[in-house]
Amino acid sequence: MTPLIAITLGDVCGIGPEITARSLAETETYDLCRPIVVGDAGALARARDVVGGSFEIHACRPGEPFPVEPVPGEVVCVDPGLDLGGIEMGKVSAAAGHGAYEFLRIAVEMAMAGKVAAICTAPLNKAALHAGGHRFPGHTEILATLTETDSYAMMLATPQMKVIHLTTHVGLLEAVRRITPERTHQVIRLAHDTLTAAGAEAPRIAVCGINPHAGEDGLFGEGEEAEKLTPGIEAARAEGIDASGPWPADTLFFRAVRGDFDVVVACYHDQGHGPVKVLSLEEGVNITVGLKGGIVRTSVDHGTAFDIAGQGIAKHESLGAAIRYAAQLAPADRATGPVRAA
Repeated sequence: MTPLIAITLGDVCGIGPEITARSLAETETYDLCRPIVVGDAGALARARDVVGGSFEIHACRPGEPFPVEPVPGEVVCVDPGLDLGGIEMGKVSAAAGHGAYEFLRIAVEMAMAGKVAAICTAPLNKAALHAGGHRFPGHTEILATLTETDSYAMMLATPQMKVIHLTTHVGLLEAVRRITPERTHQVIRLAHDTLTAAGAEAPRIAVCGINPHAGEDGLFGEGEEAEKLTPGIEAARAEGIDASGPWPADTLFFRAVRGDFDVVVACYHDQGHGPVKVLSLEEGVNITVGLKGGIVRTSVDHGTAFDIAGQGIAKHESLGAAIRYAAQLAPADRATGPVRAA
Protein backbone atom coordinates (compact mmCIF):
# COMPACT_ATOMS: atom_id res chain seq x y z
CA MET A 1 0.00 0.00 0.00
CA THR A 2 1.05 3.60 -0.45
CA PRO A 3 2.40 5.42 2.63
CA LEU A 4 0.28 7.47 4.99
CA ILE A 5 1.47 11.08 4.75
CA ALA A 6 0.45 13.77 7.27
CA ILE A 7 -0.23 17.10 5.54
CA THR A 8 -0.32 20.05 7.94
CA LEU A 9 -2.44 23.07 6.95
CA GLY A 10 0.06 25.67 8.18
CA ASP A 11 -1.33 29.16 8.88
CA VAL A 12 -5.05 29.02 8.04
CA CYS A 13 -5.09 32.77 7.29
CA GLY A 14 -2.84 32.09 4.31
CA ILE A 15 -3.02 29.88 1.25
CA GLY A 16 -2.14 26.61 3.03
CA PRO A 17 -5.73 25.30 3.21
CA GLU A 18 -6.38 26.24 -0.44
CA ILE A 19 -3.32 24.51 -1.88
CA THR A 20 -4.06 21.50 0.32
CA ALA A 21 -7.64 21.38 -0.94
CA ARG A 22 -6.46 21.55 -4.54
CA SER A 23 -3.98 18.72 -3.96
CA LEU A 24 -6.64 16.58 -2.27
CA ALA A 25 -8.91 17.04 -5.26
CA GLU A 26 -6.35 15.40 -7.56
CA THR A 27 -6.30 11.65 -8.13
CA GLU A 28 -2.51 11.79 -8.58
CA THR A 29 -2.12 12.59 -4.88
CA TYR A 30 -3.77 9.29 -3.97
CA ASP A 31 -1.64 7.43 -6.50
CA LEU A 32 1.39 8.59 -4.50
CA CYS A 33 0.17 8.27 -0.92
CA ARG A 34 -2.78 8.20 1.47
CA PRO A 35 -2.99 11.77 2.78
CA ILE A 36 -4.07 12.56 6.33
CA VAL A 37 -4.70 16.27 6.91
CA VAL A 38 -3.67 17.68 10.29
CA GLY A 39 -5.43 20.99 10.79
CA ASP A 40 -8.72 22.76 11.27
CA ALA A 41 -11.58 20.96 9.53
CA GLY A 42 -13.59 24.20 9.24
CA ALA A 43 -10.70 26.00 7.52
CA LEU A 44 -10.24 23.06 5.16
CA ALA A 45 -13.96 23.05 4.34
CA ARG A 46 -13.87 26.77 3.58
CA ALA A 47 -10.87 26.28 1.30
CA ARG A 48 -12.55 23.34 -0.44
CA ASP A 49 -15.52 25.52 -1.28
CA VAL A 50 -13.28 28.38 -2.47
CA VAL A 51 -11.42 26.15 -4.93
CA GLY A 52 -14.53 24.25 -6.03
CA GLY A 53 -13.64 20.89 -4.51
CA SER A 54 -16.21 18.20 -3.83
CA PHE A 55 -14.58 15.85 -1.32
CA GLU A 56 -16.10 14.93 2.03
CA ILE A 57 -14.19 15.79 5.21
CA HIS A 58 -14.15 13.24 8.04
CA ALA A 59 -12.79 14.87 11.21
CA CYS A 60 -11.35 13.18 14.27
CA ARG A 61 -9.38 14.33 17.31
CA PRO A 62 -5.70 13.54 17.86
CA GLY A 63 -5.38 10.04 19.27
CA GLU A 64 -8.69 8.83 17.84
CA PRO A 65 -8.87 6.20 15.07
CA PHE A 66 -9.03 7.58 11.57
CA PRO A 67 -12.73 7.45 10.66
CA VAL A 68 -12.28 6.24 7.07
CA GLU A 69 -9.62 4.98 4.72
CA PRO A 70 -8.30 8.02 2.79
CA VAL A 71 -9.34 7.61 -0.83
CA PRO A 72 -10.31 10.12 -3.54
CA GLY A 73 -13.36 12.01 -2.36
CA GLU A 74 -12.93 11.02 1.31
CA VAL A 75 -10.54 13.22 3.33
CA VAL A 76 -9.44 12.46 6.88
CA CYS A 77 -8.69 15.53 9.00
CA VAL A 78 -7.08 15.24 12.43
CA ASP A 79 -8.47 18.40 14.07
CA PRO A 80 -7.23 19.61 17.49
CA GLY A 81 -10.45 21.59 18.02
CA LEU A 82 -9.16 25.16 17.87
CA ASP A 83 -12.16 26.34 15.79
CA LEU A 84 -10.31 28.44 13.22
CA GLY A 85 -12.74 28.02 10.32
CA GLY A 86 -14.17 31.53 10.60
CA ILE A 87 -10.95 33.46 11.15
CA GLU A 88 -10.27 36.46 8.88
CA MET A 89 -8.08 35.65 5.90
CA GLY A 90 -4.94 37.50 4.92
CA LYS A 91 -4.10 38.93 8.35
CA VAL A 92 -1.55 38.06 11.00
CA SER A 93 -3.37 36.16 13.75
CA ALA A 94 -1.98 34.85 17.02
CA ALA A 95 -4.66 32.12 17.01
CA ALA A 96 -3.63 31.00 13.53
CA GLY A 97 0.05 31.09 14.51
CA HIS A 98 -0.64 28.88 17.50
CA GLY A 99 -2.74 26.61 15.32
CA ALA A 100 0.08 26.17 12.83
CA TYR A 101 2.37 25.12 15.67
CA GLU A 102 -0.19 22.68 17.06
CA PHE A 103 -0.78 21.08 13.66
CA LEU A 104 2.94 20.45 13.30
CA ARG A 105 3.31 19.17 16.87
CA ILE A 106 0.52 16.64 16.36
CA ALA A 107 1.96 15.50 13.04
CA VAL A 108 5.38 15.00 14.65
CA GLU A 109 3.82 12.91 17.41
CA MET A 110 2.11 10.77 14.80
CA ALA A 111 5.35 10.33 12.86
CA MET A 112 7.40 9.53 15.97
CA ALA A 113 4.83 6.87 16.88
CA GLY A 114 5.12 5.38 13.39
CA LYS A 115 1.50 6.14 12.55
CA VAL A 116 2.37 8.17 9.47
CA ALA A 117 5.36 7.61 7.23
CA ALA A 118 6.24 11.27 6.58
CA ILE A 119 5.13 14.86 7.11
CA CYS A 120 4.38 17.41 4.41
CA THR A 121 3.81 20.99 5.59
CA ALA A 122 1.92 23.94 4.14
CA PRO A 123 3.46 27.36 4.97
CA LEU A 124 3.26 29.15 8.29
CA ASN A 125 3.70 32.85 9.01
CA LYS A 126 6.60 33.72 11.32
CA ALA A 127 4.97 36.87 12.74
CA ALA A 128 1.80 34.93 13.54
CA LEU A 129 3.82 32.07 15.01
CA HIS A 130 5.61 34.49 17.34
CA ALA A 131 2.34 36.24 18.23
CA GLY A 132 0.95 32.83 19.15
CA GLY A 133 3.72 32.35 21.70
CA HIS A 134 6.13 30.18 19.72
CA ARG A 135 9.49 31.89 19.22
CA PHE A 136 10.98 29.91 16.35
CA PRO A 137 12.41 31.12 13.03
CA GLY A 138 10.36 28.54 11.13
CA HIS A 139 9.31 24.93 10.61
CA THR A 140 12.83 23.50 10.58
CA GLU A 141 13.71 24.76 14.04
CA ILE A 142 10.38 23.62 15.48
CA LEU A 143 10.92 20.16 14.08
CA ALA A 144 14.44 19.99 15.53
CA THR A 145 13.14 21.00 18.97
CA LEU A 146 10.16 18.62 18.95
CA THR A 147 12.36 15.69 17.92
CA GLU A 148 15.33 16.73 20.10
CA THR A 149 17.58 16.75 17.05
CA ASP A 150 20.93 18.57 17.01
CA SER A 151 22.25 17.46 13.63
CA TYR A 152 19.88 18.58 10.88
CA ALA A 153 19.83 20.71 7.76
CA MET A 154 17.52 22.30 5.22
CA MET A 155 17.57 20.90 1.70
CA LEU A 156 15.79 22.55 -1.23
CA ALA A 157 14.86 20.41 -4.22
CA THR A 158 13.74 21.41 -7.70
CA PRO A 159 13.48 19.39 -10.91
CA GLN A 160 16.84 20.89 -11.97
CA MET A 161 18.89 21.02 -8.77
CA LYS A 162 19.14 20.23 -5.05
CA VAL A 163 20.74 22.53 -2.46
CA ILE A 164 21.50 21.86 1.22
CA HIS A 165 22.50 24.59 3.68
CA LEU A 166 25.22 24.92 6.30
CA THR A 167 23.26 27.78 7.93
CA THR A 168 19.81 29.24 7.30
CA HIS A 169 17.87 31.77 9.37
CA VAL A 170 20.64 33.87 10.87
CA GLY A 171 22.37 37.09 9.82
CA LEU A 172 25.27 36.86 7.41
CA LEU A 173 28.01 37.61 9.96
CA GLU A 174 26.54 35.04 12.35
CA ALA A 175 26.27 32.52 9.51
CA VAL A 176 29.99 32.78 8.81
CA ARG A 177 30.75 32.37 12.53
CA ARG A 178 28.61 29.23 12.67
CA ILE A 179 30.36 27.49 9.79
CA THR A 180 32.97 25.07 11.11
CA PRO A 181 34.80 22.07 9.65
CA GLU A 182 32.58 19.84 11.77
CA ARG A 183 29.39 21.45 10.45
CA THR A 184 30.65 21.19 6.87
CA HIS A 185 31.40 17.50 7.33
CA GLN A 186 28.06 16.95 9.05
CA VAL A 187 26.00 18.53 6.27
CA ILE A 188 27.91 16.70 3.54
CA ARG A 189 27.10 13.44 5.33
CA LEU A 190 23.43 14.40 5.69
CA ALA A 191 23.26 15.16 1.97
CA HIS A 192 24.96 11.87 1.10
CA ASP A 193 22.76 9.79 3.39
CA THR A 194 19.54 11.48 2.22
CA LEU A 195 20.23 11.01 -1.47
CA THR A 196 21.48 7.46 -0.92
CA ALA A 197 18.25 6.61 0.90
CA ALA A 198 16.34 8.02 -2.09
CA GLY A 199 18.17 5.68 -4.46
CA ALA A 200 21.34 7.51 -5.56
CA GLU A 201 24.34 5.17 -5.58
CA ALA A 202 27.17 7.68 -5.22
CA PRO A 203 25.82 11.23 -5.04
CA ARG A 204 28.18 13.96 -6.19
CA ILE A 205 28.29 16.74 -3.59
CA ALA A 206 29.76 20.18 -4.34
CA VAL A 207 30.47 22.77 -1.63
CA CYS A 208 30.12 26.52 -2.30
CA GLY A 209 32.82 28.91 -1.21
CA ILE A 210 32.00 31.58 1.37
CA ASN A 211 33.79 34.45 -0.37
CA PRO A 212 33.76 35.62 -4.01
CA HIS A 213 35.63 33.14 -6.22
CA ALA A 214 35.84 30.81 -3.19
CA GLY A 215 38.46 33.14 -1.72
CA GLU A 216 40.76 33.06 -4.79
CA ASP A 217 43.54 31.33 -2.78
CA GLY A 218 43.30 33.88 0.02
CA LEU A 219 42.90 36.99 -2.12
CA PHE A 220 39.33 37.56 -0.88
CA GLY A 221 38.29 37.15 2.72
CA GLU A 222 40.43 35.97 5.61
CA GLY A 223 41.03 32.35 4.70
CA GLU A 224 37.54 31.13 5.64
CA GLU A 225 37.47 28.45 2.95
CA ALA A 226 40.72 26.85 4.11
CA GLU A 227 39.73 27.14 7.77
CA LYS A 228 36.04 26.24 7.74
CA LEU A 229 35.25 24.27 4.58
CA THR A 230 38.23 22.34 3.24
CA PRO A 231 38.84 20.19 6.37
CA GLY A 232 35.18 19.10 6.39
CA ILE A 233 35.31 18.22 2.70
CA GLU A 234 38.50 16.22 3.21
CA ALA A 235 36.96 14.35 6.16
CA ALA A 236 33.98 13.38 4.02
CA ARG A 237 36.20 12.23 1.17
CA ALA A 238 38.17 10.09 3.62
CA GLU A 239 34.88 8.26 4.31
CA GLY A 240 34.40 7.53 0.63
CA ILE A 241 31.89 10.33 -0.03
CA ASP A 242 32.17 12.06 -3.41
CA ALA A 243 32.54 15.62 -2.08
CA SER A 244 34.43 18.45 -3.73
CA GLY A 245 35.09 22.17 -3.43
CA PRO A 246 35.01 24.83 -2.23
CA TRP A 247 33.79 26.04 -5.63
CA PRO A 248 32.97 29.63 -6.65
CA ALA A 249 29.24 30.11 -6.08
CA ASP A 250 28.79 32.31 -9.15
CA THR A 251 29.40 29.33 -11.47
CA LEU A 252 28.66 26.33 -9.26
CA PHE A 253 24.87 26.52 -9.56
CA PHE A 254 25.13 26.63 -13.35
CA ARG A 255 27.29 23.51 -13.23
CA ALA A 256 24.82 21.76 -10.94
CA VAL A 257 21.92 22.50 -13.30
CA ARG A 258 24.06 21.23 -16.17
CA GLY A 259 24.34 17.92 -14.33
CA ASP A 260 27.88 18.01 -12.96
CA PHE A 261 26.68 17.53 -9.36
CA ASP A 262 23.73 15.99 -7.55
CA VAL A 263 23.55 18.46 -4.69
CA VAL A 264 25.16 21.78 -3.79
CA VAL A 265 26.14 22.68 -0.21
CA ALA A 266 25.35 26.39 0.28
CA CYS A 267 27.01 28.32 3.09
CA TYR A 268 24.14 30.62 3.99
CA HIS A 269 20.45 31.22 3.32
CA ASP A 270 20.43 33.53 0.30
CA GLN A 271 23.37 31.82 -1.38
CA GLY A 272 21.23 28.69 -1.73
CA HIS A 273 17.69 30.05 -1.79
CA GLY A 274 18.28 32.66 -4.49
CA PRO A 275 19.25 30.26 -7.31
CA VAL A 276 16.55 27.76 -6.32
CA LYS A 277 13.79 30.35 -6.37
CA VAL A 278 14.94 31.81 -9.68
CA LEU A 279 14.85 28.33 -11.18
CA SER A 280 11.62 27.01 -9.72
CA LEU A 281 9.74 29.15 -7.22
CA GLU A 282 6.43 27.37 -7.81
CA GLU A 283 7.80 23.81 -7.74
CA GLY A 284 10.56 24.06 -5.15
CA VAL A 285 10.41 21.73 -2.17
CA ASN A 286 11.92 22.25 1.29
CA ILE A 287 13.15 19.03 2.93
CA THR A 288 14.33 18.78 6.54
CA VAL A 289 17.03 16.10 6.75
CA GLY A 290 18.64 14.44 9.74
CA LEU A 291 15.67 14.43 12.14
CA LYS A 292 15.78 11.81 14.89
CA GLY A 293 13.64 8.75 14.41
CA GLY A 294 14.15 8.88 10.65
CA ILE A 295 11.28 11.34 10.30
CA VAL A 296 10.88 12.66 6.79
CA ARG A 297 9.49 16.19 6.38
CA THR A 298 8.93 18.03 3.14
CA SER A 299 7.35 21.42 2.52
CA VAL A 300 6.51 24.02 -0.05
CA ASP A 301 9.25 26.54 -0.71
CA HIS A 302 7.02 29.61 -0.54
CA GLY A 303 5.18 31.62 2.06
CA THR A 304 1.61 32.14 3.19
CA ALA A 305 0.78 34.70 0.46
CA PHE A 306 -1.67 36.66 2.60
CA ASP A 307 -2.28 39.03 -0.33
CA ILE A 308 -4.13 36.36 -2.33
CA ALA A 309 -5.43 34.13 0.48
CA GLY A 310 -9.10 33.21 0.15
CA GLN A 311 -9.31 34.13 -3.54
CA GLY A 312 -8.94 30.61 -4.90
CA ILE A 313 -6.07 31.55 -7.22
CA ALA A 314 -3.10 30.15 -5.30
CA LYS A 315 -1.08 27.61 -7.27
CA HIS A 316 -0.46 24.26 -5.62
CA GLU A 317 2.38 22.83 -7.73
CA SER A 318 4.95 23.23 -4.93
CA LEU A 319 2.78 21.32 -2.47
CA GLY A 320 2.19 18.61 -5.06
CA ALA A 321 5.96 18.30 -5.51
CA ALA A 322 6.43 18.20 -1.72
CA ILE A 323 3.92 15.35 -1.48
CA ARG A 324 5.79 13.46 -4.20
CA TYR A 325 9.11 13.85 -2.37
CA ALA A 326 7.51 12.80 0.94
CA ALA A 327 6.19 9.64 -0.68
CA GLN A 328 9.55 8.91 -2.32
CA LEU A 329 11.57 9.41 0.87
CA ALA A 330 9.14 7.75 3.31
CA PRO A 331 10.63 4.64 4.96
CA ALA A 332 9.24 1.57 3.26
CA ASP A 333 8.51 -0.18 6.57
CA ARG A 334 6.54 2.64 8.16
CA ALA A 335 2.79 3.42 8.06
CA THR A 336 1.98 1.55 4.88
CA GLY A 337 -0.73 -0.74 6.22
CA PRO A 338 -4.43 -0.02 6.83
CA VAL A 339 -5.25 3.18 8.72
CA ARG A 340 -5.04 3.03 12.49
CA ALA A 341 -5.33 5.30 15.52
CA ALA A 342 -3.70 8.69 15.13
